[in-house]
Amino acid sequence: MHFYFMLVSFFFMNCSSKNKEKDNKNSIQQDSTLITSKKIVDSSKNDSLTKFIYLSFDDGPLGGTKNCLHICLENNIKASFFIVAQHSLASKSSTEMFKTLKSHYPQLLVANHSFTHANNKYHQYYTQKGMAFKDIVRAQDTLQFPFPIVRLPGNNAWALKNIKKSTKLVKPVVGLLDSAKYNVIGWDVEWDFTKKGCRPVQSFQKMAALIDTMFKKNKTMTPKHIVILMHDNMFRAPKDSVSLVSFIKKLKENPHYQFETLNNYPNLKN
Repeated sequence: MHFYFMLVSFFFMNCSSKNKEKDNKNSIQQDSTLITSKKIVDSSKNDSLTKFIYLSFDDGPLGGTKNCLHICLENNIKASFFIVAQHSLASKSSTEMFKTLKSHYPQLLVANHSFTHANNKYHQYYTQKGMAFKDIVRAQDTLQFPFPIVRLPGNNAWALKNIKKSTKLVKPVVGLLDSAKYNVIGWDVEWDFTKKGCRPVQSFQKMAALIDTMFKKNKTMTPKHIVILMHDNMFRAPKDSVSLVSFIKKLKENPHYQFETLNNYPNLKN
């Protein structure tokens, strides 16, 4: 009788162990399914209908940078900030703003917009290509931008793996940057600002419609990718900040538009 009870106990313990093992396998399979499903959902954003929008803000840190930062975070969108090193070192608050922007990667990207912004003397800056090149390298060395991505001050030039576009004035500098494995990125469309007051010229509706048209007519540097140039200080006033929020919300209405940072632009070097 004692032996019989031992056999029965062993049988139930063995069944229990197998059931637990079976439950564990099911649990692992379920977890695996969840992970796979998530990957499928994420990759579906990059289907043939997806179009990528790269918001870029130039010349910060300035008075409007904080507003741009908060708007991007509150609306959960990605954007790139082209930083002038001299501006980031101008005050303690500017330095802290740069650090804050940098800390929000990968949602926000900080990139090189030179050390001095040519002191707004562009012809003199670019005719001395060595000086311009050193100014950009100085900004990189000082602020340690995470990617070798540059936007020239006051000029729309490109130098990627398969894209080379520049004016005669800046071509020598672009050549030096290209040889040094920098990615020079310009823009497809600019949201203009007034000379007096630095306020947005076009309405957010007009800008959104322009983005739609450029995609439809394939008027961008790279198909299905559009780089939008703005300047931080355009949005320092509350009324103008509202325009930026409205612009972003209007673009988000299109389910095929996806915001990205410029380190994910196609065909970058390195």
